[in-house]
Amino acid sequence: MIEEYQSLDKRVQKWLFNQGWSDLREIQKRAIRPILSGDRDVLISASTAAGKTEAFFLPACSAIAEEKNGFGILYISPLKALINDQYRRLESLGEMLDMQITSWHGDSLQSKKKKARSNPSGILLITPESLESLLIREPGWVKQSFTSLKYIAIDEFHAFIGTERGQQLLSLLTRLEHITGRISNPIPRVALSATLGELEKVPLSLRPNVSLPCETITSSQHQSTIKVQVKGYLEPVDIMKDETRVSAEQQICQEIYTLCRGGSHLVFANSRSRTESIAAQLSDLCEQQVVPNEFFPHHGSLAKELREELEARLQKETLPTTAICTMTLELGIDIGKVNSVIQVTAPHSISSLRQRLGRSGRRNSPSILRMLIAENELSDKSNIVDGLRLELVQSLAMIRLLIVDSWFEPADTEQLHLSTFLHQILAVIAQWGSVRADQLYSLLCGQGPFKEISIQHFKQLLSHIGKVQLIQQLNSGELVLGTEGERLSNSYTFYAVFKTPEEFRIVAGSKTLGSLPIDSLILKDQHIIFGGRRWKVIDIDDEKKVIYVTSTKGGKPPKFNGSGMSIHDRVRQEMLNIYRAGDYRIELRGQKIDFVDDLGKQLFQEGAYLFNEADLAKQPVYQSGKHSYVFSWMGDKVVNTLTVLLIRRGYVCSNFAGVIEVQNSSADDIKNCLIDMANVDLPDETELAGSLSVQQKLIEKYDEYLPENLLNECYGRKAFNSMATKQWILGGLV
Repeated sequence: MIEEYQSLDKRVQKWLFNQGWSDLREIQKRAIRPILSGDRDVLISASTAAGKTEAFFLPACSAIAEEKNGFGILYISPLKALINDQYRRLESLGEMLDMQITSWHGDSLQSKKKKARSNPSGILLITPESLESLLIREPGWVKQSFTSLKYIAIDEFHAFIGTERGQQLLSLLTRLEHITGRISNPIPRVALSATLGELEKVPLSLRPNVSLPCETITSSQHQSTIKVQVKGYLEPVDIMKDETRVSAEQQICQEIYTLCRGGSHLVFANSRSRTESIAAQLSDLCEQQVVPNEFFPHHGSLAKELREELEARLQKETLPTTAICTMTLELGIDIGKVNSVIQVTAPHSISSLRQRLGRSGRRNSPSILRMLIAENELSDKSNIVDGLRLELVQSLAMIRLLIVDSWFEPADTEQLHLSTFLHQILAVIAQWGSVRADQLYSLLCGQGPFKEISIQHFKQLLSHIGKVQLIQQLNSGELVLGTEGERLSNSYTFYAVFKTPEEFRIVAGSKTLGSLPIDSLILKDQHIIFGGRRWKVIDIDDEKKVIYVTSTKGGKPPKFNGSGMSIHDRVRQEMLNIYRAGDYRIELRGQKIDFVDDLGKQLFQEGAYLFNEADLAKQPVYQSGKHSYVFSWMGDKVVNTLTVLLIRRGYVCSNFAGVIEVQNSSADDIKNCLIDMANVDLPDETELAGSLSVQQKLIEKYDEYLPENLLNECYGRKAFNSMATKQWILGGLV
């Protein structure tokens, strides 16, 4: 460690000594030279708790230790809670270096922001939305305060890649370099992440214009022991007719209560409504047993105070605490030592599963993951989709890909992101007041991240948004905001590129519990669950957007908005491998490791038996009664393409878990129909999108302002894959 250690600032060395560190970790040693060089981007990819944060901040703080004129480090995070957490972690280092550290987001203290405005220096911790706000509202101050910037760090970089928010962030960084005169002398970017698929392609996602080289640092030493268990549950048929039987969710809640009581755990329930339901049932169990409640919900609609109280309770490690959460606790907030992670229902992705698994097993203890998967009890009304136990097998496939192959989903970097592009056009005009069209295209597409957008796309979009009064052109040729553009950019919701619907505050007495999206139907006298407790709605103030509640006994969770995530081809291919082998176990040192309980094994055997009985290994289209079922074992883009192709031919179709049900059809008809279509050119993705109603395609925030042909192209790239579909038909059916 000596050589690397000595290249750090003496005060940083002293801080390390005070921490009691006997040595730096491998990844921290390897990051020092490339970061101190200041002549390249750096990508640090290592597992959770491998020391990525210190790998960046130790050398970066050494490099800016004497810099007092303007900010030296800009740290960007996807979450306000992660910013608050990093602020706490950096406080003692900042004191040692006499370095100002400022957290800057919607909940930050105005006094701290005022101090940074008058004397910008040290480290600024910020979200993309707050950076957008600064560029638009205070471009002069930004130019002055960021001119000496030495580093831009992006935490949890995987959460940005390929998303509209990620495109906004990359565009913001280009605009920041532009306003500070650093386009020809770029500011080094350092990306931190634990879950990056196809690592060799990530540097292009960090800096699309490749104006700096990128060095990738990974850890070969940090390995942890993983303990995994999958448990199966049955959802009873006709539960209303038999009061002696309990629902699968009630069984799962009882299991969580037994497993978690007395320790600290995270339970990921995938949706906010399920989070609320499980938290309330666990709280009820504590009340029934006359013991203190240890189970609390955590999701984005809860009041900040309630979330922070739970985070603080987890960090203290003095009280047993289990958080029932959505993705909000998936990212790297330091919540102390967690005994285990429990996943209820199959996860959205393997990347997500890896992040969640990394929340446990810190401080040299094993990571423990339990997956609790419910399947429907079979009856004479069940179909092949029920019988195959697809959710269970998807869960098993994801575990195998994670543990055996160390595989994560790569980001989809071929999207147009026209909604975000439109937003950035308005943001740049709002920032500068006026701008020429060629300057816009050069900044956003030439130097910026919107490489997929052609000049033809750009001209079409400008012409259309001029017609709908988002922009207008002056006689000088410069573009300015139109009346609708002014209205949008003046709204406090403008800085975020993702949808943020207006919400009702939920108030009990004088305390705000959180908020609900405005399109959730809530009625007076309705009983709801929120914050893990049961409430009765006593009044609704539509004008002030407030729902007043009082404590009660009944209720069910309100429904929240939320979009599903696409399943990758590789996951479904692994499911097919498992069915074909009739074996999900993992081979380790010549032994097959089983990680499924008895009921889970029974459910798997039922699914494997039906797979063989239906001869699905050789027969991708299966007929049962009046209906046919298409099994492509491909990801959602191919499944969506097949579904729309069949609908265009007049069939009535629906799909679930990657299986397409075609009503009133024979297997031979479906195969012949698909082969006929594949033998000529299939409609491309844009044409397929044109088959859908406009309303179905309005997914992103500014999609409503796009001309329909561009909306179709944008949506088509997200939802369909014609070439892969043609290859599957000609390879799997012919």
